[in-house]
Amino acid sequence: MADRGLHHLTLAQASASIREGTLQSTELTRHLLDRIDALDSRTNAYLAVCKEQALADAEHADSEIAKGVFKGPLHGIPVAIKDIIDIEGSTTTCHSAVCSDQAAAVTDSTAVRRLRAAGAVILGKTATWEFAVGGTSFDLPWPPARNPWDLERDPAGSSSGSASAIAAGMGLGALGTDTGGSIRGPAAWTGIAGFKPTYGLVSRAGVTPLSFSQDHVGPMCWSAEDCALVMQSLAGYDKADPSSARHSKIDFISDLNNSVAGMRIGIVRHFYESDAPADANVVEALESAVRTFEEGGCKVSDVSLAPLQHYSDISNLIERAESFAIHQSTLTERPELYGEIARARIGSGAFISAADYINAQRRRRLLINHARTALKSYDAVLMPTRGNTAPPLGKHDVVTNRQVYTRPFNLLGFPALSVCSGFSTEGLPLSLQIAGKPFSDAVVLKLGHFFEKMSGHRTRRPVL
Repeated sequence: MADRGLHHLTLAQASASIREGTLQSTELTRHLLDRIDALDSRTNAYLAVCKEQALADAEHADSEIAKGVFKGPLHGIPVAIKDIIDIEGSTTTCHSAVCSDQAAAVTDSTAVRRLRAAGAVILGKTATWEFAVGGTSFDLPWPPARNPWDLERDPAGSSSGSASAIAAGMGLGALGTDTGGSIRGPAAWTGIAGFKPTYGLVSRAGVTPLSFSQDHVGPMCWSAEDCALVMQSLAGYDKADPSSARHSKIDFISDLNNSVAGMRIGIVRHFYESDAPADANVVEALESAVRTFEEGGCKVSDVSLAPLQHYSDISNLIERAESFAIHQSTLTERPELYGEIARARIGSGAFISAADYINAQRRRRLLINHARTALKSYDAVLMPTRGNTAPPLGKHDVVTNRQVYTRPFNLLGFPALSVCSGFSTEGLPLSLQIAGKPFSDAVVLKLGHFFEKMSGHRTRRPVL
């Protein structure tokens, strides 16, 4: 591995090398920090880099491993954290002037604490849409993240910096958050894997909320396999999070490489054919993915869910109402500190009545029951993650760019994964979304891993 192309290792590959003793965490961490120094002025993926602490933690990991103490696949692995998630000693800015001068967090969020317990090395805090809702904005204290496949293209959001960092080889894993597609959308446009777990499976304690009933924390990595390795440490009940699920421990790793033959997959064609038509190259890539699963022995058939617009309208209404409840005080007292997009999106929640919100939650329950029934005979369902490739920077629109494909699974709380399904003629990533029933997270990741192995799309990297 001389140069040693370390930034192109997957998390799984790096972990194996660290365990075998052919790679040290210190070497890997220093290499990635040097790459951040060299490239991040162009990608704007990071808001803050914890260089000294990262190197100290990498040295500690090497010392432990040398003594025969190997904590698991994350031991010594450098990862990044979206800057709405608390890291002890670091200010959580939420990419906003509202929080830029607040005190540093006194404790790690539960998610970060679990990563540290697994031996991960924290590289720093990544860019985000303002408060995870403010769009690709140019009126904030820091510039927006850019897409490594084409620096004039949008990486989507809100976990924009985490996606950009992974795609550019400036981290082997990252944490993002997802309220309407904020992990999966950036994963789609930057060609990485992004996983939104079942609601409540990963703690949100120490994470700045946007929509209490739809927020999720999850991993963003180069591959579905890497996401599974991160989930092995992230998932689990946390009494500090009122929405945390009391569920038996899920093993994300042991079945990952086993056969998918006999698994039942539904294609939600009406989402991308009639509800919100996808571009031809996206559909072509999806049909190719369907053939891949069929060749692997999966039983594939069409399945219908509720119309896409129903999910989108209800999810948006609930998100706006809950986000305004969170921001009402500061938005009323200091509106000038918010960027234009976040101010408009959050502020719209002021016009939603209590009756509208309650009726939306009632309708949500009906949609959950309907989806559970529709998916009863399936292990997973497929559709695109995004209906198009990344548009020019700042031209992202949540409607015209088909964010609606991801919203259903925030409203439902079901697990959903985005993986790269190919590339357009312009060389931009295309995307496939795999979703499943509640707590079938390991099944969803297994199917994503199978597709990546068979498709060969994980060998192509952006050139910076």
